[in-house]
Amino acid sequence: MAADEDNKKQVLKEYQSDEEFMKDEQRVRLIDEIAKENTQLKEEIQRLEAELQEATRNSQIKEDIPETKVKFTSLENPENDSQFLNISCSFQVSSQVLYELQKGQGLITFEKEEVAQNIIRMGKHHVQINDVDVEVLAQPVPLNSGIRFQVLEEYSKVKINVTEIPDVLPEDQMRDKLELSFSKSINGGGEVLCVQYDKKSRSAVITFVETGVADKILKKKDFPLYINQNCYRVTVSPYTETHLKHFQVFLGISERTVLLTGMEDLQMTDEELLQDLVNIHFQRETNGGGEVEVVKCSLGQPCIAYFEEERNRMI
Repeated sequence: MAADEDNKKQVLKEYQSDEEFMKDEQRVRLIDEIAKENTQLKEEIQRLEAELQEATRNSQIKEDIPETKVKFTSLENPENDSQFLNISCSFQVSSQVLYELQKGQGLITFEKEEVAQNIIRMGKHHVQINDVDVEVLAQPVPLNSGIRFQVLEEYSKVKINVTEIPDVLPEDQMRDKLELSFSKSINGGGEVLCVQYDKKSRSAVITFVETGVADKILKKKDFPLYINQNCYRVTVSPYTETHLKHFQVFLGISERTVLLTGMEDLQMTDEELLQDLVNIHFQRETNGGGEVEVVKCSLGQPCIAYFEEERNRMI
């Protein structure tokens, strides 16, 4: 019986030693994990400080800001408070109108519209090209139709886009994890109103209750997402909505550019010399011309000329 008692004590002593060893090993592992997290936090602090310094430099207002005249255009009553939660900008887009300039044709643009219209009214012009009298016909440029529309861009102050979300949880659980992570103030988050999560695209739209939270988060390019003791970095970006409005088709009419034809039989290949001779002829008032902006002639392969809208006119 005494021997059995001694064996029990020995086994118990060995068990306690093993248990203490396991506890020591767990302590060492825990200390290593804490040290690793501290290192990551220090690196994160250094990165944030660098971004803050960069943002401070970029946000400094320079003295020489050019003044731009603006005018009051419209007044409307907002349908709801959500319009105050967005930053909106709009701009007009007009397509370029193309014209295929054939061999023996030229385009000449005058500074004044009345000069171009006078050249067209005169019709035929005799231009001296290498001591040869060439009859050139001036006519309006037959342009095709173009399109114009308004682009309205809205930047939300309470929503953000989240991408590169890891596909490690079912849809409902991932939605909850996103809400939890982005609601933590220690990471710059705030109270979340709703989460729209798309598992297929691994993306989500996070809507916050208060303004300012989205701006704070967007100062970084990524955000920590904690799942089962793992930290994933997801990408954050502004939430925008784009709308196309006032789509219109217009007929291009160039009032300062004239089409010149009748030079297809010229025995020369130097387009630059031809353009200089045409320029000289049509800038003389005695020939009905005036100041010329640009001349383009084609002696070889057809080329494409681009026309764009200028204050509701084509140039």
